[in-house]
Amino acid sequence: MGYPDQRFDVNLSILFTELPLLERPAAAAAAGFTAVELWWPWIETPTPPQAELDALKKALDDAGTHLVGLNFYAGQLPGPDRGALSVPGEESDRFRANIEVAADFAASVGCTALNALYGNRVEGADPQVQDALALENLVLAARAADRVGAILLVEALNKPESPLYPLVSAPAAIEVVDRVNAATGLGNAKFLLDLYHLSMNGEDLSQVIKAYAAKTGHVQIADNPGRGAPGTGSLPLERLLDELKDAGYTGRVGLEYKPGDRPSAEAFDWLPEKARADR
Repeated sequence: MGYPDQRFDVNLSILFTELPLLERPAAAAAAGFTAVELWWPWIETPTPPQAELDALKKALDDAGTHLVGLNFYAGQLPGPDRGALSVPGEESDRFRANIEVAADFAASVGCTALNALYGNRVEGADPQVQDALALENLVLAARAADRVGAILLVEALNKPESPLYPLVSAPAAIEVVDRVNAATGLGNAKFLLDLYHLSMNGEDLSQVIKAYAAKTGHVQIADNPGRGAPGTGSLPLERLLDELKDAGYTGRVGLEYKPGDRPSAEAFDWLPEKARADR
């Protein structure tokens, strides 16, 4: 048990960001990792030119890295936005335009997990209208994910850092997961369990793991406080990951933490190099 017993991947949208996007897969590989994940890299457009998609695929292939998780278009992230799918008007339209693009790219690189960030509450918009729009768009996304053999992830964030985001508890995200699965009958909507976000919300992490491990499709970690590497805060991450394994979770653990003041390549000293490659 412990860290060497886990299957890790590196989030290239928060680590190695000192490098251009197309250089990050090789940098992750040089640090010993073979699995990576990404937020939607083109924050300005849901439909980048095919040449840019092809260049990212080539960078992943050349580095020998496997993309295991990808966000759908989520607006300005990093930035003020937390997704687009529940935001009426242009942002919802942009999310819909992105669905097949993201699914097709995922299929081209063998990525089987697509994360759909819910989006912030909008001043002047009825929350019930936003939730109805969200369900429509999540159903479309779940069907597209299913078409390419992928799962659809629904993530809870934390209220202190995302005060306008409505899914700021594990039960809130699970409720959406259940609603999507009921609407599609596909069963491919899953919970993205981020231990950092849930700890920021003050949730009982061991209880969340017991209650929802069976509905969890992906896990992400960072320590708290600070959102740094394991060991920089006070979360018992190694024990919590063991609890997840004991509860039946066999998926990957995304490293979604800030490297601090040092280069990203030096932010993995807590993890033995032999434990970094995907298995």
